[in-house]
Amino acid sequence: MIFRTAIVAATLALAGAAALAQPCPDKNVLYWQAFPPGGESDLSARHQQVVMKKKCPAIDTIIQYKAGAGGALMWTQMNQLPGDGLNVVGVNLPHIVFQPIEGEVQYKTADVTPVFWFHFTPDALVVPEASPHKTFQDLLAYAKANPGKLNFGGSGRNSANHASHERFNAAFGVKSTYVPYKGTGDMSIAVVGNQIDGAMTYSAFAINNKGKVRALAVAMEKRHPLLPDVPTFRELGVDWVDGAYRGIGVPKSTPAAERKRLSDLWRNLNNDAEMKELAAKSGFELVNVGVEEMDAFMKDKIKLYTEGAARLNLGKK
Repeated sequence: MIFRTAIVAATLALAGAAALAQPCPDKNVLYWQAFPPGGESDLSARHQQVVMKKKCPAIDTIIQYKAGAGGALMWTQMNQLPGDGLNVVGVNLPHIVFQPIEGEVQYKTADVTPVFWFHFTPDALVVPEASPHKTFQDLLAYAKANPGKLNFGGSGRNSANHASHERFNAAFGVKSTYVPYKGTGDMSIAVVGNQIDGAMTYSAFAINNKGKVRALAVAMEKRHPLLPDVPTFRELGVDWVDGAYRGIGVPKSTPAAERKRLSDLWRNLNNDAEMKELAAKSGFELVNVGVEEMDAFMKDKIKLYTEGAARLNLGKK
């Protein structure tokens, strides 16, 4: 009887282990990116590709690019992909809320089905290393004395970068021009090459381009440990803690079970020690918002960004 009980216990333990096993797909994953290579979305996908191979060695994560319209080209077409749990699309907030409000894209926020948000990237204001503006105060003084002369690059229109640029103008009472690029990779060529005055971008860009650009401010509660000399916007007198969220979405035809499996898989990637190290080195703040928390999270963010869009006059011609 004791022997039989031990066998039953062992069987249950093995079943439990199987249930908790890595939810790996049985075929290669196509990971679609809405922005060109070289930006934060691409970098985070490359990190995930590395850790995925370690956790699911039998399959490959194949990164595909369909860039255009600040991400809208991919998000407009994502529901045309097979809902097989093998087609995953990179999605971004606040982009998927701002763009439909502006009304110049062919998708609605409700058309996008996020299943996991994996990190948050704080806003950052940077200038080329060769810029004469050594501090935020230098740049602000120049902007006030020369309205309309400063040009700031960013990733896409009606994106987090675009919103932060408009917020900068309003918060500090200046007038500068926003120059949209297809993605951070394209924008980086312009700012590193001193072709524009600076960029409204993210802390990750500032960290990964140290020596090429100079960060002047970050939108964080506290200074970033990898940018200890860069003040927060709060230190500069503006209550500004914001940035962009990156995650994965799937075609609406994807069954609930596949959505849950992908959500669990990306959560496991985030919890991996190597992923945590890669994210920290690149300035990404890991978050874990899966299918269980998604409805409440999206309801809150849609409300927040809809209010922000109204302040930016998005959709008003």
